Amino acid sequence: MNKLGKRIQTVVKIIRKQWFIFAIIAAFASVIIDDSGTLSQLGIFIKEHHGPRIIMWIIFFISGMMLDMEQVEKGMKDIKATLAALVVIFVFAPLGALLISLVPMETGILIGLFLTAVMPTTLSSGIVMTGTAGGNMAHALFITVLANFLCIVTIPVTLSVLLAPMGTAVSITLDRQAIMTTLIVLVLLPLILGMVVGRRAEISTERNASLQLINQWLIVGVVFIAASGARMVFVKNSGAVVAIIPMVMGFHALLLTASFLTSRLFSIGRGRRESVIFMGSQKTLALSVILQVSLFPQYGTALLVCVLHHIFHLIMDGYLSTRLGDQSCPVKVLSF
Repeated sequence: MNKLGKRIQTVVKIIRKQWFIFAIIAAFASVIIDDSGTLSQLGIFIKEHHGPRIIMWIIFFISGMMLDMEQVEKGMKDIKATLAALVVIFVFAPLGALLISLVPMETGILIGLFLTAVMPTTLSSGIVMTGTAGGNMAHALFITVLANFLCIVTIPVTLSVLLAPMGTAVSITLDRQAIMTTLIVLVLLPLILGMVVGRRAEISTERNASLQLINQWLIVGVVFIAASGARMVFVKNSGAVVAIIPMVMGFHALLLTASFLTSRLFSIGRGRRESVIFMGSQKTLALSVILQVSLFPQYGTALLVCVLHHIFHLIMDGYLSTRLGDQSCPVKVLSF
């Protein structure tokens, strides 16, 4: 085989192994570079017809099918790992944002950074990636529910403290009933149904890998919808993107570092640390967008920060979950 053939073969192997990252990048890039706006219109149509909620419901239903009671029991009892994740989510994230804010930046970008920092963990992608990395999905689910309940109290306090030096006084109120309803309808209900179906179906290892693959493609769909909703803001503020991308990547890298160090400090080893790493460092997008639109509609770049952080933390964590998964298990669940 000639050199060109070997290079092509190497590239193909890389793409097959890291297909999740390439799929996320392709979903995001295709929407942004589509000058006709056809793809973004499709994504907005899906969003307006409850697409994200349906996708989330399916993700948690599938996640429930893949869980076993032993995982659930271990996850609920792992108090040390739970505390470690919560410390990263509610302490290190705001402190990291405060540290980055020392660098001079546009007000809208700063507000977007603070909004992202005070958010609880994601409702879906972190759980999927925890499973991909070989971690305890049940524990990741427990952290998700707990963090999203706690954010009802933490967000108004933490965001007000972060914004105070800017002279931005805002009254922050969260719809507690809406958050609890979302958790029950879109997380707990499909999760329980999935567990019931999974126990009756007796999911095999091969079937489990296939279900994991479906969840990963659903996350790619979430990226497509998020990019579609933010395309116009992206186009109008394309100049700010140059400053925002390295900032959000640096912020997420800071959270990943904090998650790894906290896991080591708490002596949380492989099989348990994955939920701390992904649930501790990832931030939900939906709530940050709601707060940006309701509190800071004049700062379009703030929305851009929230969306770009979401996209790039998925890209970074997609790669990381693959690497950790390769280390923990010889079975490659990320291959076609």
